Amino acid sequence: MPEISIETLTERDIAKTIDHSLLKPELDDRFVEDGCRLAAAYDVASVCVPPVHVRRAAAILKGTDVAVGTVVGFPHGYATTETKVAETRQALADGATEIDMVIQIGALKSDRDADVLADIAAVVDVAHAAGALVKVIFENAYLTDDEKIRACHLTEAAGADFVKTSTGFAKGGATVHDVTLMAEAVDHKLGVKASGGVGSAADLQKMVQAGATRIGASVGVKIVQEAKGQAPDKSSSKSAY
Repeated sequence: MPEISIETLTERDIAKTIDHSLLKPELDDRFVEDGCRLAAAYDVASVCVPPVHVRRAAAILKGTDVAVGTVVGFPHGYATTETKVAETRQALADGATEIDMVIQIGALKSDRDADVLADIAAVVDVAHAAGALVKVIFENAYLTDDEKIRACHLTEAAGADFVKTSTGFAKGGATVHDVTLMAEAVDHKLGVKASGGVGSAADLQKMVQAGATRIGASVGVKIVQEAKGQAPDKSSSKSAY
């Protein structure tokens, strides 16, 4: 996957780097629906919604160029592989075309790399059979640099499409250091998603320059508005992550 250069990005390119996250547990149906419509209006890459909202999001975004993504094994990653596969199958049936799964963090830290690889590969096999992308979340706040690099190599070996920094629910989110490390670890052959704490067009620029090809943000629409030189409205600035 080619590295993105911020200098060559158009406004649409910027929008298409953004996964608009609607994952905060207290979001009501109206907020999720409005978030999906805003995502469509600004033509972002995708919305990322909880599994219970996938059907609703797919219905709203049908006919648009905005993908419907959801999360699997979220946010801690310690569901069994069988559960993650079942979650993936249900999400695909409901209309998701992008799956953001959390690795078995404890297994990685215990040097059980074969288990981590098998966990990722099981989800990838199901998702790819349906033509869906898989982004693998590491939760870098809990990992050493060596563990992040190993997770990158395992993700690549499992055939996934993206490595992703964080869920947005741990004690830390995306950093320039981590994005650079991950992009280099996969030799820019996989996508790199920076997620957690990216709140402005300036933040997006830093992450893209470091090697990110997608940005997960609850204020994704606000970022697009900033890139267009527009004043963000209240609905796009409200936290959804």
